[in-house]
Amino acid sequence: MSIALKDNIKPISYIKSNAAAMLRYVNEHKNPMIITQNGEAKAIVMDIETYQQNEDALALLGILRLAEDDAAKGFVYSVDEVFDEIQKEIDEIQKETDSGKNKHPGSFSKQRCLRS
Repeated sequence: MSIALKDNIKPISYIKSNAAAMLRYVNEHKNPMIITQNGEAKAIVMDIETYQQNEDALALLGILRLAEDDAAKGFVYSVDEVFDEIQKEIDEIQKETDSGKNKHPGSFSKQRCLRS
């Protein structure tokens, strides 16, 4: 998506007299509106959907950064190690189910877990 920022710069006085039109514009075009005060950019108005997408993208980037940090520290596991741990958990829950001590309500079968 290409944003022509120069077309989306408005002085604060524009908000005062055209708030509804400005909101309609940012929601229809999905482009942010830059608000200036005394000739300087001071704020951005954007539609909520774009804002949420930006927040989600930033959160994902944060998770990726944490994962990269863990990998750099050697906190990594092979696929086999991960699946072995999952299998141990499944086996433990199955034992609890078979003995009637299942802390997890409902039917829980190993085959059902492996298919999911």
